[in-house]
Amino acid sequence: MKLYNALSQRVETFEPQGDAVTIYVCGITPYDTTHLGHIFTYASFDNLIRYLESSGRPVRYVQNVTDIDDDILRKARQAGDNWRDLGNRWTVHFIEDNLALNVRPPDFYPRATEVIEEIIAAVQQLLAAGVAYQVAGNVYFHVASDPGYGQLSRLSYAEMLPIANERGNNPDDPHKRDPLDFVLWQAHVPGEPAWHSPWGSGRPGWHIECSTMSTKYLGQTIDIHGGGADLLFPHHESEIAQAEQATRVKPFTHFWLHTAMVRHEGEKMSKSLGNLVMVRDLLRDGWSPDALRLYLATHHYRDAWSHSPEELSQAAGMAQRWLEAITAGSGDGSALDSEPAAAAFRTLMDDDLNTPAAVTALDQLANDILAAGRARQDVRQAQETLRRHAGLLGLRLDAGGPEERVVAGWQQHKERFVS
Repeated sequence: MKLYNALSQRVETFEPQGDAVTIYVCGITPYDTTHLGHIFTYASFDNLIRYLESSGRPVRYVQNVTDIDDDILRKARQAGDNWRDLGNRWTVHFIEDNLALNVRPPDFYPRATEVIEEIIAAVQQLLAAGVAYQVAGNVYFHVASDPGYGQLSRLSYAEMLPIANERGNNPDDPHKRDPLDFVLWQAHVPGEPAWHSPWGSGRPGWHIECSTMSTKYLGQTIDIHGGGADLLFPHHESEIAQAEQATRVKPFTHFWLHTAMVRHEGEKMSKSLGNLVMVRDLLRDGWSPDALRLYLATHHYRDAWSHSPEELSQAAGMAQRWLEAITAGSGDGSALDSEPAAAAFRTLMDDDLNTPAAVTALDQLANDILAAGRARQDVRQAQETLRRHAGLLGLRLDAGGPEERVVAGWQQHKERFVS
């Protein structure tokens, strides 16, 4: 299998380090979820994970919940809500949306507040390594102390600073040695939650949360780390710096995968712009989970795209056609050979997860099944081929609901977020 590695900016042959493929995908900050941009990321990684598992490779998958950061505290203040209750409520909402779309749950689903001790230990390692410094109860990562900073984004300092500022950096913090330095531990602000640390009460910075959870659950080096393309800098860049400087093990991640942005009304779909198309609303409007999964899969994970009701309608028609194909009656004539379609599917998925072309191959198989069925050919094996490969894209078809493992896994995670 070949995948595009953002670290090398090339398509490379993917080979896992061990028997199990280790994957970490940055999760939601739980408020105003789940829009198409969210689900495009998690459905894309679901397609990858399902395909790896179908190839005989077990997967150890971690997705986090960023349940404490500036954004969620600001949202809680605006709503007059408790930050933890707000986060729990929206996390449950996100879980239910993923369950409805038959998205395989992560094996581990930690929230940032569950790893405070490990975060503090990681910050202590960075201080001991001389790449972090403490001022007035805050601890910062000193970017200039890490010669490798920028290896993922390949941005100059002048290019980095405005992007970081747009994504949570405070360049005017008087305690910083450099405007680009980022917070590892933030001193307590009255009215905000806080945890005890060697530097006084406070809370973790955003970047240290994910690198800590990744190393805690998957080890010091993992196979694949991913998320939306907007996380590449500064979040993923900073994760590399923290992890490699704290553990002294390189690389932190072998492959970096990023899903492209989804646009609507001419802009990137985002909470800040308010141009969100919500999964829950689409389901309420009568679009089936299979239609939504096919709609997402008809876009390559690295290609930006715009929401189109017309394309969604086409995907719904395709989903109905596939359902008709696998439930059509079979004749007793010559058997329809579905192996070329199966081989094409595998070749396309091996080619940097080319789901749009893989969908086309399966759609042709569905059409062939319908035609062969009308000609009284034996289509039973071809129907099973279509059902099995559609399942690798998360479709339910005639199953009547999400897979048992999907329901059981998400239900187990959900119980931890229900008050």
